[in-house]
Amino acid sequence: MEYKNIVKGTFISRPNRFIAKVNIDGEVHTVHVKNTGRCKELLTDNATVILEKSDNPQRKTLYDLVAVYKGDLLINMDSQSPNKAVYSWLADGGYLKLPTLIKPEAKYGSSRIDFYLENQCEKAFVEVKGVTLESNGVARFPDAPTERGRKHLLELSNAVKEGYRAAVVFVIQMEGCRVFEPNALTDPKFAQALKQVKSMGVEVLAVDCIVTPSSMTVNDFVPVSL
Repeated sequence: MEYKNIVKGTFISRPNRFIAKVNIDGEVHTVHVKNTGRCKELLTDNATVILEKSDNPQRKTLYDLVAVYKGDLLINMDSQSPNKAVYSWLADGGYLKLPTLIKPEAKYGSSRIDFYLENQCEKAFVEVKGVTLESNGVARFPDAPTERGRKHLLELSNAVKEGYRAAVVFVIQMEGCRVFEPNALTDPKFAQALKQVKSMGVEVLAVDCIVTPSSMTVNDFVPVSL
């Protein structure tokens, strides 16, 4: 997935989860943050951020904050980018070979799963979780307790019981992490549910991404430690 009209800025503050104050070329702008998560370890004082300028000059927030530098590491923090990148990955046969159908936002049980896909031999559900939390090469999810995330895992295990193939794919929105693990300290229930559904046949996968200021592309699998 790609962005247009990219500019750099310097992070100043985040008044609420939807907006931030950013210095762009000496002027302070109010920008839209495309991630409602806490991201406190990313949006630090004077961090260099990447923004996409809107084509609509009448928009109240003219810029979207889409990525941030953590030292030399560029991390995409757009919550919409993992699904867009995974769609391209699925279409290229990253999960099912030669898919004949890819349906986003597929209804299953009482939830909407990110993708339903088919090929001539298999039918599958794929749930996508974006990962921006990293420490010493270890990527972790979630950064806050997620009851909704645990519900999705249980729905995937039900799909396996009904004969579908199912996977949860943790999309690490950066390059260079050596391992992925659930954030058991922050959300022990999610970590336990992940172990449980894996034992029931749900595939637990993690992929990293090649991130540039103007794009994010699924790169390769990263080992998962439960």
